[in-house]
Amino acid sequence: MTAYPRTATRRSGVKVLRAAGRIPAVIYGRLNAPENIELVSRDLDTLIHGAVSENILVDLTVEGSSKSQRLALVQEVQHHPLSAHVLHVDLHEVAENETVTIQVPVETTGEPLGVRTAGGTLEHVLFRIKVRCLPRNLPEALVLDVTHLEVGTSIHLGDIKPPDGVEILGDKKLTVVSVAAPLTEAAETAATDAAGGTVQPEMIKEKKDAAAPAGGDKKAAGGDKKPAAKKK
Repeated sequence: MTAYPRTATRRSGVKVLRAAGRIPAVIYGRLNAPENIELVSRDLDTLIHGAVSENILVDLTVEGSSKSQRLALVQEVQHHPLSAHVLHVDLHEVAENETVTIQVPVETTGEPLGVRTAGGTLEHVLFRIKVRCLPRNLPEALVLDVTHLEVGTSIHLGDIKPPDGVEILGDKKLTVVSVAAPLTEAAETAATDAAGGTVQPEMIKEKKDAAAPAGGDKKAAGGDKKPAAKKK
């Protein structure tokens, strides 16, 4: 991908930049000071839409820079909350022999045996896993085959075999995915109620005065009595 030096940093300038089909970005790294750049929106969209995740390694050339091709990880992509258009990109420049630590998404493939034959539910607990590797070995995602899982069984962090050159970090006993037993009818009803199901309104009954006669008038019941005068 080709990038271009960026001079527009104020909001008004950045707005004009986006209108011209460019995306503001910044590239930074351990050995270089942060540098403001801009990317062609069309090229960036093609790159992102063609990737499984936003963990993307880019061979970047900054026009006019004395440095030749630079290796960078797409560190963060900011999207517009309504249109989902890309607003800004952070690029982390790395060396080919520099180990990086990054979060990788976890995906599943197949239908678990416990879901297919026993009506269980696949529960996805961890959606991202921290890994350490060289940039060229970085996986876009870790895909777990869950077809063998029966009800009550799980895949833990220590059960995952990473790709060559990749180290998975974290507590090996952490559950990543599991198959839970099907809910009983009572449990389903309780879950529905807890999630905001129909709640019956509480009936408030008027408490009768035990001293009042069954058919008496208000005076007999003391309803019109005036408070006694205070003694001086």
